Amino acid sequence: MQTVKIPVSIDPIRAAANRLSYQGIVPSKVLKRLRELTAGDCSDVTVSLECGVDLQGIVYLKGTAVTELTLLCQRCMTLYTTEVTVDFCFSPCRTEAKIDELPDAYDPIECDEIGEVRLQQLVEDELILAMPLIPAHQNDDCNQGSQDIVVGEIEAAQEERPNPFAVLEKLKSK
Repeated sequence: MQTVKIPVSIDPIRAAANRLSYQGIVPSKVLKRLRELTAGDCSDVTVSLECGVDLQGIVYLKGTAVTELTLLCQRCMTLYTTEVTVDFCFSPCRTEAKIDELPDAYDPIECDEIGEVRLQQLVEDELILAMPLIPAHQNDDCNQGSQDIVVGEIEAAQEERPNPFAVLEKLKSK
């Protein structure tokens, strides 16, 4: 594998025919949408990508993306850093019929008008989907994690109440 800066877009069919592999980074400054969703910094994304054709003749883009995000904990409202890792496996599709025929192992990806896939946008989309829905520390690390939150007062357990079916039991025994 060659270590390079991940290109903005690639032609997946040509890359698969040449069995290209990329290993490099996507600078955080180009990931505007991802940065807007974080509470602080977003590190550069380390991407490993493999292009190829499987035994069925399906072109695929398979890879992994890893980054560190600074998020706001929704329990204690402090910043924390978490690592987000995403694995993806895409196949370019031009028609709806091809999407329906695609095996479950592959997710469909659209090509633009010249037949290229916007690779950096694809990585950004996958990282956004992999972000936690409600960011929070682990319970051990969170200031509020070990404290149970109680709303209202908890009543003491009521003493023994009479069984409402006791009357029926007396009727049954007669």
